[in-house]
This record gives sequence, structure tokens and C-alpha cells, in this order.
Amino acid sequence: MKTIKVLGPGCAKCKTTFNNVQEAVKQLGIEAEIIKIEDIEEMMKYNILTTPVLMIDDVIKVKGRIAQTDEIKTFLKE
Repeated sequence: MKTIKVLGPGCAKCKTTFNNVQEAVKQLGIEAEIIKIEDIEEMMKYNILTTPVLMIDDVIKVKGRIAQTDEIKTFLKE
């Protein structure tokens, strides 16, 4: 099972990325643990400066922009 993390302070871009992740998982019909990290101190542990960040299995896939649903599906198939 994939572990997907969306890091961001809760801004519109972060929420859209989180919703896109949920949609991608639903469209693929896979099981995944989706974690939303909004705590600044927790985000700093990942050494990121721009949000939102999309991580899959602890690998940063997208940062500083909204990850699109089709793009996320491609990452999940890797």
C-alpha cells in the first residue's frame, strides 16, 4: 500500500492537491494511506520551503505547485 503525504499550511493550493490525491486514488481503485501535514514544525522536518508538497512513499514528487490528478495517477502507477 502506498503512503501519500500532502504537506502544506492549509492554503487553497494545498487543499486542491489533497483533493486531487483523493480523486486519483479513487479513480485507480487502489488502497493508499493519505496523510495531510499542516503543522509547520512537522513540515520543517522534511526540509521543504515551498508548498504544497506531494510525497509518495517518502519521495517528493511535486513541490510548490498543485499536483494534477492525472499526474498523481502516473506517480502511483510507478
